[in-house]
Order: sequence, then structure tokens, then C-alpha cells
Amino acid sequence: MTGPADIIFYLLAAMTVGAAILVAILPNIVYSAIALLFSFAGVAGLYVYLSADFLAATQVLIYVGGILILILFAVFLSNRISDVKISNPSRFHWQAAFICLGLFGILSYTAVSTAFPVKAVLSYQPTTSEIGELLMTRYLLPFEVASVLLLAALIGAAMLSRPDGGRGRPAEMEEPKR
Repeated sequence: MTGPADIIFYLLAAMTVGAAILVAILPNIVYSAIALLFSFAGVAGLYVYLSADFLAATQVLIYVGGILILILFAVFLSNRISDVKISNPSRFHWQAAFICLGLFGILSYTAVSTAFPVKAVLSYQPTTSEIGELLMTRYLLPFEVASVLLLAALIGAAMLSRPDGGRGRPAEMEEPKR
């Protein structure tokens, strides 16, 4: 190690990988979701370390702030699983461990035996203004199409989560007669 930057990198990498392992092995799905929070936060920290400020902010806002909270709300507020014990069953431990160790060995050998070119250290250049300008000019139409698609998915999910499964009765849909 050459300095505090390396220590920070290894701490973030260990937090990310350790939390991801906990997501897979913890039996309680709520604890797995909390471990997923730390894994996502570690990935955001790695993005900050790599000077990818836009990706780090996106990681925090979308994954930590959106997807993880959506998972927790789905677990806590679902009326269809109130009587079921919420757990994350683990099966095939030895087979999975064998496959993971084999993959780890192959990736480790590849990482050690490959001669990666070393480039000069670049100075930090913020990217958010350029990305924002591109999203509001050149890529405006795909950006808006994606937002409409996500809105339609949100409305569909709200309709399906209704107790009657989104099948409104005609009597309830009509205006009251006077």
C-alpha cells in the first residue's frame, strides 16, 4: 500500500463484497435488504474514488434511495404475505461454494497474469454538467420515453397492488345518482 487512498479503496471494496456475501447468506430477508444497502453504498463509494461523480450520485439516489426502499416497502406492506414467514432459504451450499471458488481462481489467475497498461493519473474532471446538458438536448426524447415508461409501470404496479387485483367493480366506478 502506498497511502491512505489505497486503504480507503480496500475498505470500500471489502465493505461492498462482504455486504454482497451477507445478502446471499442471511436467512432473514430484512437483514439481507440492510446488507444490500451497505453493498450499494460501497459501490457508490468506489464510484467516488474513481472520480465518477454522476454515477455515484445516481447509485445513491436510484439504488439506495429508490430500489432498496421499494424492496423494504414490498416486504413490510404486502398484504399477501402477512401469514408467511419471510425468509431467504439457502440451498445448494456446497455446489455454489465450489462454483464460486472455481470462478474466483480463474478470475484471480487472469488478473495476476495479465499485463495491464498503466496510464498517467488524470486530474479530476466533473462530468455532471456535460451529462446534464446531453440529457436535456441530444438525448431528451429517449429520456422522456424512459420516464413515461417508468410512470406507466408505477401506475400498473399501483393497480395490481389493490386488494381486488386491479379489477374495479363497475358499480364503484360510476358516479352516484341523485
